[in-house]
Amino acid sequence: MSGKRAFTLVELLVVVMILGALAAIAVPRMISGATNAKINACETNVDLLNSQIELYYANKGVWPADLKTVTEDEEYFPDGPPGCPFGTAYLYSTTTHRVSSHTH
Repeated sequence: MSGKRAFTLVELLVVVMILGALAAIAVPRMISGATNAKINACETNVDLLNSQIELYYANKGVWPADLKTVTEDEEYFPDGPPGCPFGTAYLYSTTTHRVSSHTH
């Protein structure tokens, strides 16, 4: 007997199975967490856009003709307009004078 001790194939398979089970649980949770964060960021952007549209109306006395009128004005967005984390354009309704949430 040489005194060397190594892992058996069964022990290695058990470890691999445990790691696989943990990955199967963790990965979907991380992916859904990232998606939820993007959805929340998008909703926050919509709220910010609507707040600035209201401020525009309060300052000028008229509603903006389009979304660019507000988003390209440095008085309302000095760092530039917020972008949707999903890459979808925000749409402004000239009827309701609001940017509505969109589905992803």
